[in-house]
Amino acid sequence: MVTLLRPKMASLLGETLFEISGQGPPPAKDYFQLVITKNEVKWRSWIISLRVGFRGAAPKELKESHYDFLHDKSLQQVGIIFGQKILHYTKALCQGEFDYLERLPDDILLRIVSYLPLRDVTQLAQTTRKFRKLCNSEEFWEQTVRSRCAEFTPDMETLANAMGWRKVFFLFFNASGPKEKKRSS
Repeated sequence: MVTLLRPKMASLLGETLFEISGQGPPPAKDYFQLVITKNEVKWRSWIISLRVGFRGAAPKELKESHYDFLHDKSLQQVGIIFGQKILHYTKALCQGEFDYLERLPDDILLRIVSYLPLRDVTQLAQTTRKFRKLCNSEEFWEQTVRSRCAEFTPDMETLANAMGWRKVFFLFFNASGPKEKKRSS
């Protein structure tokens, strides 16, 4: 079964959906690359060997549709080389299961996250590396202080630029219970 992308949501996706490369498991030193695009899967391999017969060998490349790749035995190599999580993610992408939220630009995600209560932000930060980085970023904490802290002053801004916005938030605004500004949409 071929899954078609929803037209509006598909515009959020670039041509390349996922790409990973790395060395295979020991003892071989072969190198592998997996590229998943909207329409096909590219599996490349390079034999790394000191043997005369393999010197200068051209890389091998396999291009298949998502459907064909899901039914190809080489799919198991993905799990062996890159691990079971990558194998599961690869299968999901080839079946049309995309995480659109993860693919949004950071500025849009920051805007969305700004509407969450901070206790929800701490839970969101535990879901993926991207959200952990975003929820701990100086941009997020600057936005949080500026939009939620009623007593914010220009002197505090100078201090925040020197110490870090997150530290200023917890030092001045979180200790006595947050006094948040009323938010206007």
